Amino acid sequence: MENKEVHAKKEVIEKLLHPKSGYAMLFITLLFTFAGLAAVIAGGVILENGGSNAFVALLIVGIVFALFTPLLLCGLKVVGPNEAIVLLLFGKYKGSVKKAGFFWVNPFMRRATVGFGKPKVSLKALTHNNEKQKVNDADGNPIEIGVVIIWRIINTAKALFMVENFGSFVSIQSDSVIRHVARMYPYDVSSEGDEKSLRASSQEVADMLKAELQARVDVAGVEILDARISHLAYAPEIAQVMLQRQQANAIIAARQKIVDGAVSMVEMAVNKIKEKKIAEFDAASKAQMVSNLLVILCGNKDAQPIINSSM
Repeated sequence: MENKEVHAKKEVIEKLLHPKSGYAMLFITLLFTFAGLAAVIAGGVILENGGSNAFVALLIVGIVFALFTPLLLCGLKVVGPNEAIVLLLFGKYKGSVKKAGFFWVNPFMRRATVGFGKPKVSLKALTHNNEKQKVNDADGNPIEIGVVIIWRIINTAKALFMVENFGSFVSIQSDSVIRHVARMYPYDVSSEGDEKSLRASSQEVADMLKAELQARVDVAGVEILDARISHLAYAPEIAQVMLQRQQANAIIAARQKIVDGAVSMVEMAVNKIKEKKIAEFDAASKAQMVSNLLVILCGNKDAQPIINSSM
């Protein structure tokens, strides 16, 4: 309970800023520039006419305007579509600008940088291709699995201030989640039923991956849009053995269906012969006919007809 309270106190809450239009402030900055130039020029004209005091006053005004101009220009910020800037004032988080446009903010605010010194945070959907890794499934079989994760940043404050590098954080957490989820399911199930597997229950596994990963990256202000298995196979050292087992299971299942169908067809043939009174069978002849039909229907090769010519 105490750990949760400490974590909640340290968590940074995102604040959305609505700054002023940059066009208006750019116009004001240009006015300051022209006013400063005009003051200096007017001071020079007055100095030639002997007005030294007025020259000093106008020179001071021109210098003040010249100092204010670059300061105002530092407050102009451009934000593109699906981008955001995070602003700090003397090391304190003041807010984030997520709206695209041309704005003016307090010139003493600086932009918090992302990885490699980037001044803007991308809000676009990003793709992380987790390369295949070797893990054990629920049955202990070594398998190779790879996952593609689509994610985006929804909380810029958490992304920049709660973790060191949100991209690496998502990558490391995805590795951990893949191993955890892979151990919950077998690679495949040999019999039909409600048991889920990595190969047959792709949607359930994807939902589990997404939910598990979302719970772990919430602290970084990241939303998981989708998580899908992109590669799934047995590890090379057991792949041949597992392929033989799959083939054996397929052969057994096919034989079972063939036998079920043959028994049904033999039963139907016997009943039809009785209904139409084509022939009368005693127990021995019925058993012989059933045996012959089963051999024909269940055999791997076509039956060779034999004509009984005995009188």
